[in-house]
Amino acid sequence: MQRVATPEGTKALLNKYGFSFQKKFGQNFLIDPRVLDKIIDAANITKEDCVIEIGPGIGSVTQALLENAGKVISIEIDDKLIPILTQEYGHNEHFKLIHKDVLKVDLKKLIAEESPNRPIKVVANLPYYITTPIVMTLLENDLPVESITVMVQKEVADRLASKPGSKQYGAITVSVNYFAEPYLVANVPRNCFMPRPNVDSAVIKLTVNQNPVVKANNTKQMFNIIKAAFLLRRKTLLNTLAAHANLGLDKEELKRLLDESGIGAQTRGETLSLEDFARLSDYIDEYRSDK
Repeated sequence: MQRVATPEGTKALLNKYGFSFQKKFGQNFLIDPRVLDKIIDAANITKEDCVIEIGPGIGSVTQALLENAGKVISIEIDDKLIPILTQEYGHNEHFKLIHKDVLKVDLKKLIAEESPNRPIKVVANLPYYITTPIVMTLLENDLPVESITVMVQKEVADRLASKPGSKQYGAITVSVNYFAEPYLVANVPRNCFMPRPNVDSAVIKLTVNQNPVVKANNTKQMFNIIKAAFLLRRKTLLNTLAAHANLGLDKEELKRLLDESGIGAQTRGETLSLEDFARLSDYIDEYRSDK
């Protein structure tokens, strides 16, 4: 079978089915087999694995996944792509296609029904406009997933892999680091896709933490503090938490707690690590319990 993830393979398949791109779905199909190899290698796909593929498109990555994995479950939202995927890959007994918005799929139930005993890995070429909701859905729902290897906008990948104090570091960085260890696999220039997008991309792998890297007494409060801390990047932690965190503390109390915890009232949120946020959340909890 001809490689789909090449300019010739993609053109041939598009012509075969008379497919036209849907801008609303952010469709950009991979046409560089070298990038495809990097995705497969980074995800470390074996015949023991079940891969959940989000947004298979015309099967550019699906084809390689089926060659390497024990089972592939592809989830596609676009009506016009379902006949292509069914015709090209439906004959493979290791392939299952789900025609649905991934954000409306009960992934925990799907995994339990379709592959309860295999290691689960996620591979995706995510539309730029919906990257964050999909990544956080995968991480927050306690799914039995070992890793998530995704193609995303380069700016998003840089943000996910950034360190405290950098310009890219933000609430999404800290939140992802609670659930997984990010690793930037490769930068992918825009000419590796058809049609060519307006921005460059990158492949990033998130190895899911089997146990939390930090323990906070109240994780909901910790994430609330993280979110609030980055709402006003140029403001001090004291000002942004006082305005947006709804911690039930007046500003003087909050100032004292920030200073006593060793964080510092004049610190800015983008300089704090995940461990710092967990420590601050616990310190506030202890103060409340002693009141």
